[in-house]
Amino acid sequence: MPLRSLFLLLAFAGVAGADPLTDADFAIAVQLREQALAGSSAYAIVESLTTEVGHRMAGSANDAKGRAWAVAKFRELGYSRVWVQPVRFPVWERGFENAAILSPRPQPLNITALGGSIGTPPGGVRGAVVRFETAADLEAAPRGSLASKIAYVANRMQRARDGSGYGAAVIARAQGAIYAARAGASAVLIRSIGTDEQSRTPHTGQMRYDNLLTRIPAAALASADADAVEAALAQGTVEVKLELGSRKRQGEYTSANVIGEIPGSEFSDEVVVIGGHLDSWDLGTGAIDNGVGVAITMSAGALIGRLPQRPRRSIRVVAFANEEQGVYGGKAYARQQAEHLAQHVLGAESDFGGGRIWRLSTRVAESALPIVERMYEVLRPLGIERGDNLASGGADLSAMRDLGMPIIALGQDGTRYFDWHHSAQDTLDKLHPEDLDYNVAVYAAMAYLAAQAGPVFGPLPAGAPRN
Repeated sequence: MPLRSLFLLLAFAGVAGADPLTDADFAIAVQLREQALAGSSAYAIVESLTTEVGHRMAGSANDAKGRAWAVAKFRELGYSRVWVQPVRFPVWERGFENAAILSPRPQPLNITALGGSIGTPPGGVRGAVVRFETAADLEAAPRGSLASKIAYVANRMQRARDGSGYGAAVIARAQGAIYAARAGASAVLIRSIGTDEQSRTPHTGQMRYDNLLTRIPAAALASADADAVEAALAQGTVEVKLELGSRKRQGEYTSANVIGEIPGSEFSDEVVVIGGHLDSWDLGTGAIDNGVGVAITMSAGALIGRLPQRPRRSIRVVAFANEEQGVYGGKAYARQQAEHLAQHVLGAESDFGGGRIWRLSTRVAESALPIVERMYEVLRPLGIERGDNLASGGADLSAMRDLGMPIIALGQDGTRYFDWHHSAQDTLDKLHPEDLDYNVAVYAAMAYLAAQAGPVFGPLPAGAPRN
């Protein structure tokens, strides 16, 4: 362990009980909050990304364009340190996708391949559809019971402000192909994991295979098309044809995390990490997932960087590579930074669209909670609720969290997020400048105070239960 990191770990117990923040620190945090509320650069940043680059599908030509854009944007915003960290991964390509009910009444179906799905054999896959209400019902199907059939999972995602309906619903997408293959199915279809009822727009997202089972094609039906399949099934047997041209390319692709930093004035090797993932799916332009998270955190860091006196510790903003298909960028960052864990003061990730932050939760040492409570007072005038100390944070910082990095979770209003998530509806028109300014205000104030406070929030024991 580096000497500096060892010193921080040994010193932590002696400083955690003290309050390292001054009235002047809070005055500057309020100033940052008010500046952002009056207007930030966040909307202009995400507009630039989505119109000049478009989607940033991992491994695509737009992936490289997005990286170049991020490097240039960090520099334009005044970040004095900008660099890239290589990230390697396999590349999945969507190809063509078609589906239709063949009988009893022929009609086309709006579908999209799930990320990682294999393609169909030449001529596609045909079979009678067997309905399952939930992924658990499909998992319980006897082995061999779906031979030459197409499994269909009908579960509907429930709308919730905090997105809590996603976890229960997404199992069908992630595990459906495994459960269906175990029962002998030739393909699996799911109702899209989204909250847009009666939509003709399907939602994609990553799925998984079990290497011990035959891999079968997997696709999502738009909500209205899932309704059509269910209505037909209510009348009797339904035969569907599915054609997918999806595949994995040979070899691996090298992308990169793009990192911008505002160096600290005293302890520049100690960092507050904020950010979001730069990649997106290819159906829309990746505005809400997650161009807006990159824009919010870029803008917050830039606002701090324009202060007459920079914070005591560095503000590091990371635009992570390929979160969507395996959190490759977040894992690569953690591998590289594991030896510097104690120098990571606090982490926060924006990856839940452009809705306003309504709750602040944490995962910090119990001794740091009084400091968090003081920091929270800067947000109270915005109507933000105080959450618990059980936060998990976002996917890209999860590997660092598991090593023991303390987390602050700034929960956004996701009431409509899953109407557009992973679909062709993920576009700039879903975002509102004043909402992004609000989010920048929160990120800038919190990141600044954390940088002033220093390593008092952790690190926590790796894998330790939360308070």
